[in-house]
Amino acid sequence: MANIVAIVGRPNVGKSTLFNRLIEQKKAIMDDESGVTRDRHYGYGEWTGKNFTVIDTGGYVVGSEDIFEQAIREQVKEAIEEATVVLFMVDTHTGLTDLDKDFANILREINKPVILTANKSDNTKYIHESMEFYELGMGEVFPVAAASGAGTGELLDHVVTHFKDNDDDNPDEGVPRIAILGRPNAGKSSFVNLLLGRERSIVTDIAGTTRDAVNSRYKAFGKDFILTDTAGIRKKSRVHEDIEFYSVMRAIQALQDSDVCVIMIDAERGFEAQDMNIINLAHKYKRGVMIMVNKWDLIEKSNNTMEQFRKEIKAKLGPLGYIPIIFTSVINKQRVFQAIELAMEIHENLNKRIPTSELNDFMLSVIEAYPPPAVKGKYIRIKYVTQLPTKHPSIAFFCNLPQYIKESYQRYLENKFRDQFGFEGVPVNFYFRQK
Repeated sequence: MANIVAIVGRPNVGKSTLFNRLIEQKKAIMDDESGVTRDRHYGYGEWTGKNFTVIDTGGYVVGSEDIFEQAIREQVKEAIEEATVVLFMVDTHTGLTDLDKDFANILREINKPVILTANKSDNTKYIHESMEFYELGMGEVFPVAAASGAGTGELLDHVVTHFKDNDDDNPDEGVPRIAILGRPNAGKSSFVNLLLGRERSIVTDIAGTTRDAVNSRYKAFGKDFILTDTAGIRKKSRVHEDIEFYSVMRAIQALQDSDVCVIMIDAERGFEAQDMNIINLAHKYKRGVMIMVNKWDLIEKSNNTMEQFRKEIKAKLGPLGYIPIIFTSVINKQRVFQAIELAMEIHENLNKRIPTSELNDFMLSVIEAYPPPAVKGKYIRIKYVTQLPTKHPSIAFFCNLPQYIKESYQRYLENKFRDQFGFEGVPVNFYFRQK
């Protein structure tokens, strides 16, 4: 049984700050504005040799009919169900509120350890004032200051006494990561929820619903990978709020942490410059890439609509034409699982190795059929080809005059290489070295 610590409480008490403190990373967005966190957010912590999972949740507001607060309540309930220990966080600066009392009544009904955590107890005055929360009748109150870390050691000492077993260091280590990226409202969260078969991410028609990058482990049909739902990435000129700025930063970080990037496009809006910017970023970081055209059910079609759409995108991709394109409808469950199959194939391509003898037999015959053009009366002779032992696919060509190999000839070699060996969706680096 995994050791899971869920951090819960009303809005703006510092749950995300404590989450970041416990996992020792700045993964969750923190802001003074109420209601920044919406989806459940997972991370991994360690204390006195004991490993555990931490869940950050949105602020729980009893009885609210706000569309986000209703959805957040469901997310919090799921986190509590998963948890081994629940940290009920309150705020000593504002004191005991009716929202705290209402939420305490809900927590009394669960049969799990609930630890009352009085945050923002950053000096002696507030530590004394935290005693007010004994009025809730929920046992010992632990005063902490999540921003500075004060009191968190004593809190964790108490938390780990409720653990029965020790978790693995990080159960997600080495598991393939697939990030779902794109502009706002393209259907990223709906796609993740459909694959997982549950409401992992909050979905509304309002653009910008997802803020943090939300990781989920997918284990089904012989597949095992981590899906990352990200906030929509808009042009920098259109981002005016701090929260959206940090959301975009988290999405870009998710791209850098991923193995494969699924760039989701809204079929009705088509392929735009911002989509190309995201693809260029994925290519820059040498990630596997595929394009998923969503909402294909909303497009009026003729005999060759899909092929025409594909050609238009390929024309804009230019030298990045190795990126595959799939047309889906998440709402109609059309080609959704084929999209994941494609993403896993791309992950395999990232790790594919071609035997040196096979690579030489083919590439040297290609070079012999069409040798590199002479420069300044000097002939270029490529003698040997091998795949380098690098994290990303890299091919080295050993020749007498590497400085005279032209870009157009490199593209010719890459096209022939891909025709023979595949590597769909994966950037392949070609290096020419002196022999």
